[in-house]
Amino acid sequence: MGVSTLVPAVDPRSRSATETVRVTTRRDFLKTVAVIAGGVLLQPHRTSAMTHDDKVWFMPDEGDPHKRTWMTFGASEEVWGSKLLPEVQRNLATIALTIAKYEPVSMLVREEDYATARTLMGKAVDLISCPLDDLWMRDIGPVFVITEARKKACIDFNFNGWGEKQDFDRDVKVAGFVAKTCGVERIRTNLVLEGGGIEVDGQGTAIIAESCVLNSNRNPGVGKAACEAELTRLLGLEKIIWLPGIQGKDITDGHTDFYARFARPEVVVAGYDPDPKSFDHAVTTRHLEILRAATDAEGRSLKVVVLEAPSDVRKEYASEGFAAGYINFYVCNGAVIAPQFGDAKADRAAKQKLRELFPEREIVQINIDGIAAGGGGIHCTTQQEPVA
Repeated sequence: MGVSTLVPAVDPRSRSATETVRVTTRRDFLKTVAVIAGGVLLQPHRTSAMTHDDKVWFMPDEGDPHKRTWMTFGASEEVWGSKLLPEVQRNLATIALTIAKYEPVSMLVREEDYATARTLMGKAVDLISCPLDDLWMRDIGPVFVITEARKKACIDFNFNGWGEKQDFDRDVKVAGFVAKTCGVERIRTNLVLEGGGIEVDGQGTAIIAESCVLNSNRNPGVGKAACEAELTRLLGLEKIIWLPGIQGKDITDGHTDFYARFARPEVVVAGYDPDPKSFDHAVTTRHLEILRAATDAEGRSLKVVVLEAPSDVRKEYASEGFAAGYINFYVCNGAVIAPQFGDAKADRAAKQKLRELFPEREIVQINIDGIAAGGGGIHCTTQQEPVA
């Protein structure tokens, strides 16, 4: 059973307009726990995150080869409002069509929206009918993992509407639907989190915001040690770099993918808000301190590249919650898909910095103002399926 939407229709993922970046069911979970080392140890689900030949699953880097990108055409007037809805749908089509130039795109779509989606995207995108609440595939979809032998599975992280802030009756079923559609194992866990809260380098290191994962609205009673143990089991991690993030300022409670991203092992792209009046100024300053002092699973110091937000955006969809940050880019086969906001100087600077970070890929900037007005970005709308 879902809950009533608590977020205004025109601002489903509210953020302050001055912010540079944002770092991404009512379920019966964590009913059985055991105390260990001052934390809480999650009882493993019956489905183990180990294959039959005892090879450990791991989450590959986003830049590794993709089989396809998954998206959803899930915006609704109930959540987005009548003004934003058509623009958000056009933005979703633009993202999908842009990615489709580089790799296949499979997009889930409500039956009642199928004709609209087909009109906007033609046959360039594979449309699959599926009940949906909203459009954030990064958070509602599965996290794909593989083994060294290239066996593939999907982890279902029990999406619960970012702590029951929005209806999720349909979206909670999307991870299982995708796993079934792909014909791969669905790995279960008692942890509740979203894909936007996890950033990995594919070599055993993850960056995760405490504010969204170690939060009582997702995982009550779960300590950091227990969370690390479960994520190690599920994602093949050897080290987690924890960022504090911030709770209660946006619907995600501070997803990692609006604060820090791996460009490749050892290299992190981080957001910084230079406006001292913004709550994210102190948050991003602290994040930079942590990242610059951190080492990865191999003991290597991180190179931290700062990617600042534009100082201005186009006025038509500008709002208090507009997510004007470049950090939420998406890496697909042969390209990096990034936003542009109409601030010519900042847009050019972001594109140049991304070109330096990803010299082997084409950098493509697109207008996603409708989605940004709802507090999200390109990465939030996508989920990569790795080649197996």
